[in-house]
Amino acid sequence: MSKITTHVLDVAQGKTAAGIPVSLDIQAPAGNWRSLGHSVTNQDGRITDLLAAEKLEAGTYRLTFDTSSYLQQNSGNAFFPQVTIVFAVHDASQHYHIPLLLSPYGYSTYRGS
Repeated sequence: MSKITTHVLDVAQGKTAAGIPVSLDIQAPAGNWRSLGHSVTNQDGRITDLLAAEKLEAGTYRLTFDTSSYLQQNSGNAFFPQVTIVFAVHDASQHYHIPLLLSPYGYSTYRGS
């Protein structure tokens, strides 16, 4: 399993959010972003293989969730068509689970386990 994982929960419908494309990037020293992986949430709303081909290192990371299609299909409105979460990895030996709690007009996140 990847050292960075995510889970999307649709809090408006009380269910997991399957089929959401997610990308993972790392910020280079010059400030630009380098792509590390792409995947789509499974039936349980989870992605466990985003960093499968790369080694986790300390740095600033970005998860980008393409929520537009999912929100259009499930609520008829994509007020937030994309959600971006930027976070810092200080200890590369740890696991970083970054869930997204999503609704048609809001979202939140936290560091899970």
